[in-house]
Amino acid sequence: MSSNSENNFENEEIDLFQISKIIGRFFDTLLTKIFEAILFLKRNAIIFGALFMVGVALGYLSDISIKNYNHNIIVKPNFGSNDYLYDKIDLINSKIKENDSSFLKNELGLKEPKYLKEITIEPIADVYRFVQNRPENFELIKLMAEDDKIEKVILDKTTSKNYFFHVINFTTSQKITQEKTVEPILNYLNKSDYFKAIQKESLNNLKLKMKANDSIIYQINSVLNSFSNAANGPQHNDRLVYYNENTQLNDVIETKDKLTREQGYSRIQLIDEDRIIKDTSSTINIKNTQAINEKMKFILPFIFIIGFIFIRGFSSFYKRQLEKSKL
Repeated sequence: MSSNSENNFENEEIDLFQISKIIGRFFDTLLTKIFEAILFLKRNAIIFGALFMVGVALGYLSDISIKNYNHNIIVKPNFGSNDYLYDKIDLINSKIKENDSSFLKNELGLKEPKYLKEITIEPIADVYRFVQNRPENFELIKLMAEDDKIEKVILDKTTSKNYFFHVINFTTSQKITQEKTVEPILNYLNKSDYFKAIQKESLNNLKLKMKANDSIIYQINSVLNSFSNAANGPQHNDRLVYYNENTQLNDVIETKDKLTREQGYSRIQLIDEDRIIKDTSSTINIKNTQAINEKMKFILPFIFIIGFIFIRGFSSFYKRQLEKSKL
């Protein structure tokens, strides 16, 4: 029994000794590699310095010559033109990718189409406005949210396409002006004979409705004036009680208030619907500094240095393997 214990103890000592030797060799190798790396850096310090300076210079020139500017237009599609708007933006973007300068210049109306690099559109999520005073939209959101999370439903493309406001984002390689780029894009989006006909009839109907409301408000004012005159007459007390009980004066006043608010909303609607795709605001010439934009002066020096190290390392590896193959 004691002999087995002694053997186990000796085996454990041997294992620990072997492990310590392996660890020692590992650190020796690591220190050797570090020392070789220091020597490599020392021998090539001038080359590294030159590559760094060249990288900074070329990167700086690249940052100056290659620029990207972001622009956005917030729009409101009217008369159910949401799908039409998205299809048109997709078409423009496909023509940009195809480098179809003829379409961009002649159809879209851009003076300098080569500067346009990309155009996209996304909804501005405003579910409160989407369901406000629209029970059918609220029921739609409820129905779609039964199986999925409400966040997913709100951001779902089918739903979000129908929000009131959307933002058109596009990128150019040069600064632009409102007249030469933004207006041509908006003019192109508003070229639709179908929606122009819808717009014409819709605005005519709205004006007729406003005219009818004005007539009703005038009649209500006449009735209210007659009540006021009667109330101020010789027998105003008895007649005022009679009118209050039998003509539902409060309902008449509430109707006038409702029609007045509706007229105010209709006047705003006339402004909103003067274009098929109504632009509400635009922001142009925002310098894009995301990703590697404006950062090449920092990136290129490291690319050159890492490339040099890789080439020298591969060259040394190739020579060693070549010498081994000759043995």
